[in-house]
Amino acid sequence: MTRPTEHEVLAAVLQIRADSLQVLAWQRALPPDSGRWALPGGRLGDDEDVERSVRRQLAEKVDVREVTHVEQISVFSHPDRVPGPRLIATAFLGLVPSDSDPAVPADTAWHPLTALPPTAFDHAAIVEAAHDRLRAKLSYTNLGFALAPREFTISALRDLYAAALGHPVSATNLQRVLTRRGLLEPTGEVSPPGPAGGRPAALFRFTDRTLRVTDAFAVLRPPSEQLRGAVP
Repeated sequence: MTRPTEHEVLAAVLQIRADSLQVLAWQRALPPDSGRWALPGGRLGDDEDVERSVRRQLAEKVDVREVTHVEQISVFSHPDRVPGPRLIATAFLGLVPSDSDPAVPADTAWHPLTALPPTAFDHAAIVEAAHDRLRAKLSYTNLGFALAPREFTISALRDLYAAALGHPVSATNLQRVLTRRGLLEPTGEVSPPGPAGGRPAALFRFTDRTLRVTDAFAVLRPPSEQLRGAVP
């Protein structure tokens, strides 16, 4: 007998929080996989396409209304990915800027990708796919705009890239490469002085806050794997 097939949308929503890349998840209260942490999402509506559905799910379930960027990453369709009726998942990457602190329900929390709690079903694989997509897009697009505040210092931007990529990044080389690609411009302002004083740092912004490819063959690599044209 053929199993009925249903369709859901899921979002791996990522944000740099406390200097680490974190993902939003909610704790399941009922079986299957009760007590485990799941990505926000739900069933695809009859009158929805998948992107409209995932944006609705985020707004309704976790109050993430100002997601800077959303893109489809993959379809997860293994016949046994969940028990019961066959359930196909269209998975999305969502990004929230580091200066945002969206309200979330009591059963929902942010978790560092380096210390994920037990996840429901195949959601850990979806998180990994989202992280891989983010790292790739940071190399050859201007997607850094979706992680950063509207204005930032170069050192703060360096820290965001390092947290997202998972390896150290040179602030000087990052500024050089992004400026060469026409992605950064100075605001003409400086940051407030820190508690230790010192010279205020110049503030920058991205020249474009819509996604575009800037260098199709670039790869951001760790310092030990530097290649010509890469950001160490």
